[in-house]
Amino acid sequence: MGAITSAELNFLVFRYLQESGFVHAAFTLGYEAGLHKGGIDGNVVPPGALITVVQKGLQYIELEANTDENDEEAEKDFALLEPLEIITKDVEELQRIVKRKKREMLQIDLDKDKGKEKECMIEEHEHRLAGERERERHGKEKDREREKDRTERDKVEEKEKEREKQNTERIDKFKHEEDSLASAGPTPMDVSTTPQEILSADVTVLEGHSSEVFACAWSPTGSLLASGSGDSTARIWTIPDGPCGSIQPSPASVHVLKNFKGRTNEKSKDVTTLDWNGEGTLLATGSYDGQARIWSRDGELKQTLFKHKGPIFSLKWNRKGDCLLSGSVDKTAIVWDTKTWECKQQYEFHSAPTLDVDWRNNSSFATCSNDNMIYFCKIGDPRPVKTFSGHQKEVNAIKWDPTGSLLASCSDDCTAKIWSVKQDKCVYDFKEHSKEVYTIRWSPTGPGTSNPNQQLLLASASFDSTIKLWDVEQGHLLYSLAGHVQPVYSVAFSPNGEYLASGSLDQSLHIWSVKEGKIVKTFRGSGGIFEVCWNKEGSKLAACFSNNTVCVMDFRM
Repeated sequence: MGAITSAELNFLVFRYLQESGFVHAAFTLGYEAGLHKGGIDGNVVPPGALITVVQKGLQYIELEANTDENDEEAEKDFALLEPLEIITKDVEELQRIVKRKKREMLQIDLDKDKGKEKECMIEEHEHRLAGERERERHGKEKDREREKDRTERDKVEEKEKEREKQNTERIDKFKHEEDSLASAGPTPMDVSTTPQEILSADVTVLEGHSSEVFACAWSPTGSLLASGSGDSTARIWTIPDGPCGSIQPSPASVHVLKNFKGRTNEKSKDVTTLDWNGEGTLLATGSYDGQARIWSRDGELKQTLFKHKGPIFSLKWNRKGDCLLSGSVDKTAIVWDTKTWECKQQYEFHSAPTLDVDWRNNSSFATCSNDNMIYFCKIGDPRPVKTFSGHQKEVNAIKWDPTGSLLASCSDDCTAKIWSVKQDKCVYDFKEHSKEVYTIRWSPTGPGTSNPNQQLLLASASFDSTIKLWDVEQGHLLYSLAGHVQPVYSVAFSPNGEYLASGSLDQSLHIWSVKEGKIVKTFRGSGGIFEVCWNKEGSKLAACFSNNTVCVMDFRM
């Protein structure tokens, strides 16, 4: 048997971290270990491979320790060693432990044999006495059985009488209700609150990616859907106007955006994030190799941006479209001038990987990091305008509200917080989640939105399997949405703010009524869901899955 290499072991740990939901740790390990140079095809590595290897290794060492030159084969039940002994001691020492334990077990068996001889003599004497006692007991048992039969017959007769009485009462009641209905008219229909299941036949499945699909985003101006995958490609799909499920896109209606030349299993070029500009004419993708790429809506590579020295986790266009903002594992954020595609300014404030970035307006933005910090910056200023400090663990995501006056953040410290540039401490500190909070979204409602008369809300999604809806004006929990059974990776409000879609590792997509806090529709796929998104009309919903597919479905109520 060939020995496992360090590169193969690193890849197994990388996959274990990915499967356990530690996405950032997986990215960092993969980058620092140079997994993209190892040439390992991740498609042939089964889920849970690391656990399997460890378990098999422990079993092999224990089997080896139970076998010596004189043994033709080990006993089937050879669990004489503890896992800690197997890990910390060599085979010779393990063999001595096994032999000692076998001798102890043999002595125990001998002692048992001696004890059995004495027991046989005592049993013989007791057997005679037991025979007499058994005959006496048997007689008493028969008497009890006869008494029990009489009691049972009495009970059956009583039940029959009671059943006849109840039947008579039900018939009388039914006749009475029938008379009442005839005079009062029809009764109101019982409306079921069970969520409507979206059937697979009503879903368009987009196939073509050869690895997990981590990101998806609709173009803000048309029927184009972009997706980014661990197969080192992004794709731009043209989604037909007709009902989903009935019309499948033709191969000609997808543009494949390749981040590689030649080999297709280079993990360094996995697409980690993507974003459309406001006009829907350009798509920016960020990848594991630290490069940002700009594509036309037809899939043509327009520009490659080199500056980051680590994977890019976040990419955002400003509203005007003249700047692109990127955040990277190299601890920096960069503002790119989209006219010249040069680095306009690089911000090196964080002491750990930059996990998310978000524009407040066309010239100012915020960044967050593994270092627990959030920085508010402006183009042209060499230092942060403001520092938000309060999270106790890495800050996973940040989002400005529609007016740019409040900043929401979420963290591995199980909290979501609301900040204002007018004060240093957080405005609200939401602590109701019991595990890491992975992402947050503002509702497209309230002042400055197309739904100004509706209440502004914040949704937070957590590894505790819940989504929580927060009333930001009052600073309290509105609803705790508990419909998933595994970590929730993505949430998205419908454009009218009336519905919230959520996607989870439990393979289910739920659509919730924001007003009632209940699931109104649900779809179950064949893999964990990494992201969900609505088209601009709110008539279609897309979700990207760990089984290499993107699903698109219609939404009508």
